[in-house]
Amino acid sequence: MFPENDFGPYRTLWHRDANGRWAIYVDGARLDTAFPRYYGAACEHTGHARIGLVWSGPATLRVTMDAPSLEWTLTARSKPLLSVLNAVGARMPVSTWRSAALVHARERLADALGMGHLQLSGVIPSGHTGTLMPQRMCYIDQAHAVFDGIDLGNPIRIVENLKFGEVPLPARGALAIGQAVWEIFDPAEYARTRAEPAGESPSL
Repeated sequence: MFPENDFGPYRTLWHRDANGRWAIYVDGARLDTAFPRYYGAACEHTGHARIGLVWSGPATLRVTMDAPSLEWTLTARSKPLLSVLNAVGARMPVSTWRSAALVHARERLADALGMGHLQLSGVIPSGHTGTLMPQRMCYIDQAHAVFDGIDLGNPIRIVENLKFGEVPLPARGALAIGQAVWEIFDPAEYARTRAEPAGESPSL
């Protein structure tokens, strides 16, 4: 979920089937101003869906989707070390993510926390350079999901990180709160992007 961004709030749900095919479903006005813009090139399908989010307890979240149908309930939990790291991360300024050394240090720390070999900054499927900036994280060890009538089983920790395109994903379930940024190097694309929120005509 991205409640604050340049184009308006939206929710997305990513799904990988047993054959390794990815899909992104978007609850938002447009696909080209949501995650498919950056990750759609690695997907077999992108489309709209209604996605619901309801907190049914202090750390339990219910996620629903209309088509394909989804009923997913997950419970987040922390550990003492993770709580300390979350407190530190929440106080570190966003500018610290501009340092490659500090980004790599966070990646090594994520590996030590059981997330596997993550890449928090790099080239994403669209060709843009992106950086994911989690500030708080919790483990998801308890969950139950039924996707389009299929029971997806229990959360596990995998040995090798799955990849979305060439972007490695966490090796265990996690709930993260933070920010993300994608750099635009093409001047024409940058002008179009800046003009979109205001409904202006792009100019160089």
